[in-house]
Amino acid sequence: MIMKVSRQLKDNINYLQSRFENCGDIVSRTFGSGTDRRINVYITYFDDLADRDMIESQVIHGLMVDVCLNGTREDDTSQLLKNALITADYKEYEELTEAADEVLAGNTLLVADDYDKAVVISSKKIPSRGVNKPETEIAVQGPQDSFTESMRTNTVLIRRRIRDHRLKCIQLKVGKRTNTDISIMYIEDIAEKSVVREVERRLKSIDPDSILDSGYIEQYIQENKLTPFPQTQLTERPDKAAAGILEGRVAVVVDNSPFVVLLPVVLMSFYQASEDYYQRWEIASFIRALRIVAGFLAFSLPGLYAAVTLYNPSMLPLDLMLHLAGARKGVPLPTMAELIGMEIAFETLREASIRLPAAVGGTLGIIGGIIIGQAAVEAGLISPMVVIVVSFTGICSFAIPDQSLVSAYRLIKYGIIFMSGIFGIYGFALSLLTVLIHITSLESFGVPYIYPFGKNRGLKCSFKDSVIRLPLELQKGKSTFSAAKEAEDI
Repeated sequence: MIMKVSRQLKDNINYLQSRFENCGDIVSRTFGSGTDRRINVYITYFDDLADRDMIESQVIHGLMVDVCLNGTREDDTSQLLKNALITADYKEYEELTEAADEVLAGNTLLVADDYDKAVVISSKKIPSRGVNKPETEIAVQGPQDSFTESMRTNTVLIRRRIRDHRLKCIQLKVGKRTNTDISIMYIEDIAEKSVVREVERRLKSIDPDSILDSGYIEQYIQENKLTPFPQTQLTERPDKAAAGILEGRVAVVVDNSPFVVLLPVVLMSFYQASEDYYQRWEIASFIRALRIVAGFLAFSLPGLYAAVTLYNPSMLPLDLMLHLAGARKGVPLPTMAELIGMEIAFETLREASIRLPAAVGGTLGIIGGIIIGQAAVEAGLISPMVVIVVSFTGICSFAIPDQSLVSAYRLIKYGIIFMSGIFGIYGFALSLLTVLIHITSLESFGVPYIYPFGKNRGLKCSFKDSVIRLPLELQKGKSTFSAAKEAEDI
């Protein structure tokens, strides 16, 4: 039910008290202001969610003390608030319901006698951690700051890097109960306007009870709900978010989340790391090509091993084939059970090492893998080659910078293993072809998933920053996610 601000202060107070009933951390006060304190003023805010010192010095002190000391005679409430409020960051609302929601965000609400508007004063003092080093996107060379759980801090970290008045920030609230603040950041003359409108439309169309993290937004706005491949990109690095915005992408900053959503996204985006642009192009190109090869092996190597050993051993050199056969001598499990069992054991070990404290998590991953693998081989349960294949597959997955793509590869890997185990090398080839057809059919906000390969649909298609990264001086006019012309210097 929406309630308008009443000119009767008592009606407004009754509504606010009923709305925040049984909230022990709410602070409310009524006091007189103006000439001879004829105008009654009521303020309310949440303790420790708002800045008490700021409220007392810039709001209460101005209304109670400064008006009288300066000899100001103000009987008009509107003029009184205009002259007495020291802070410039306040907004007036005609709906009391909407103004009351601002109190939940840490702001202070003020209503007064004979005044049909509620004044919301910005007084947020929300506890948050400082700007720390990135934990999931570590770079040896480059900036060492990361996003925090404060949306305003995150937008500042981006604006610090892009000092352009054309960098826009649209703010929304999503979530019936959480009322989570969300900012859409883009450069107006680079980003495609249709993409910005579509992002805003999708965010406004979702109607959940709660948005607690940017991962919620990622799942709500994705186009294809059935694909394991990510259609948006999460990053905790401000430099990566700023670089994406400069390419014509849109950044969605969610309050209470240290990760920013970047979109549109293409497959090559997940193989690129911030560090690629902070070192020479030769080594950056080599490492990026290495990541692509490692990514392919991360989901294909176990299936290829199953296909070759079960159906097509003649594809291997004779000495290697005899060695593999000798290594499997005495192993009671079939190759498929052996391979899938080791993969599941490796996944379990990976998950366990993530959940443990950092001091012991890495030790468990290394020592646990060595002990389990060696014990299984000595017991004759698995062959040494399976341990090598599974371990190398895991190492290849660690070479991919983005964990969202790693998760997709972890899933499709099992499908390829099953197809290879049933149909041999034909099943392996068919499964790879299925994956290729699938990713070519995907789009992210109108951008083909395999861009810049294939049809570019009017985008500035270029290969200057794809599989290899050419020198920076040659990347003028590099590919972007926009069909718009480059902005002119001002």
